[in-house]
Amino acid sequence: MEKTYTSCRKDYPVFYYTHYEVHETASDLAVTYHFEIPGLSSFAPTWCFPKKAEDCTCWSEDPTLLRTIFSLGMVELVSYWKIACPPKVVVKAGIINDAQISWWKKLYYQGLGEFFYTNGIEADHDTFMELVCEPSADIQKIANVFTAKAEKNVTDPAASDCGCLIPVGGGKDSACTIEMLKKSRHPLYTYIINPRGATLSTVKVSGLSEDHSIHVKRTLDKNMLELNKQGFLNGHTPFSALVAFSSVITARMYGLKYVALSNESSANESTVAGSTVNHQYSKSFEFEQDFHTYEQDWLESGVYYFSMLRPLSEFQIAKYFAGATAYHNIFRSCNAGSKQDIWCGHCPKCLFVFLILSPFLSHKRLTEIFGTDMLEDASMEDCFDKLTGLQSEKPFECVGSRHEVNAAICLTIEQMEAAGEPLPLLLKRYKELPLYEANFAHRHDYDRYYDGEHLLPEEFLKILTDECYGGVLPC
Repeated sequence: MEKTYTSCRKDYPVFYYTHYEVHETASDLAVTYHFEIPGLSSFAPTWCFPKKAEDCTCWSEDPTLLRTIFSLGMVELVSYWKIACPPKVVVKAGIINDAQISWWKKLYYQGLGEFFYTNGIEADHDTFMELVCEPSADIQKIANVFTAKAEKNVTDPAASDCGCLIPVGGGKDSACTIEMLKKSRHPLYTYIINPRGATLSTVKVSGLSEDHSIHVKRTLDKNMLELNKQGFLNGHTPFSALVAFSSVITARMYGLKYVALSNESSANESTVAGSTVNHQYSKSFEFEQDFHTYEQDWLESGVYYFSMLRPLSEFQIAKYFAGATAYHNIFRSCNAGSKQDIWCGHCPKCLFVFLILSPFLSHKRLTEIFGTDMLEDASMEDCFDKLTGLQSEKPFECVGSRHEVNAAICLTIEQMEAAGEPLPLLLKRYKELPLYEANFAHRHDYDRYYDGEHLLPEEFLKILTDECYGGVLPC
């Protein structure tokens, strides 16, 4: 029988987040989460957080850290829930109230927007999941002990007023954040989940201390991977929410005040025009704000989570990155080529990065970086049309807004023609479309673009202003 949303929910009506285990040694903190879909499978994904050298703190007894570890499991569970989408989720591993339940349901529903859309699922916010909390007796007992300890101990040994943790993905954005934050007074630590060539190279090229590079290991449960092969439901989940909670765990363990993400204003745009479906929902300002509030209200870690690049567009980030030449040969953000640590040269993400950098780097240099001239490749027309808005659905990738892609293309055409360079195939085709004439007048819209919806503390906003706006914010 075909495995559909409806049939799976009928066959597997309940999902359990049963418990989590923390194993602490002198060198690391290992966490194993336990989920179960009765009648189908159990799952035990793991995370491993390295401890700071000579750290004698017993983190497995820190109530604040355990609240955050439990919450990381609340994000992790959605990757396993989506296999069969049980209509009821029972949380036994911790305690959440009605307000928190509403918060988590919003994250799941919005973060699974692409999953629902690409699988043709007509999910309703109120009925796609009933989330209930039924903590075990042991959990309730532990919670009471921790509450009593917290009331006696009013000082937080992990509290800090300095230090930045910078999640590194290997692309241009985190490199820009690193370069900007070098201008700050703060010690900088880089944060990598499951290191690969581009992430390690970014840290090396940045010149930051390798002793300040924290590598966390996340392992997926093999049962999930096997069920995916068998045809159970699969698709995109809000990975950046995992980054959010896991980075707060890491920042607390290392006594750092800030987690500085590299998400930009462009991430707020929906992937499907006229809808709320957004591949980048957990990179959006809406999620950033929600997470910031959740941390303050329910985690109380003392870690301040924000995105350093939030006021900027992808266009402006590309302009800034064009000057960071040391990273040009090593940065990578192609998902198709991530395992080989290459630009595949045939996907929407590769084409987007090529296009957004094209006003700032020569066509020859871009071809050298990517190893191919994508603008001479007729097979990229479909991706090109999605990126420019000729199709209503953008690629389901982390790409910029339609408007700024068109601005970048118009500027590139203008520059190439002024230099007497022949236009490559896709740009020649674009110039013949009404889209070119409609967008040419707007090619400078992003020169001094500024999004005032952000959470940058004043000291970091000043750095961004100096680096990107010549010291004066646009009115």
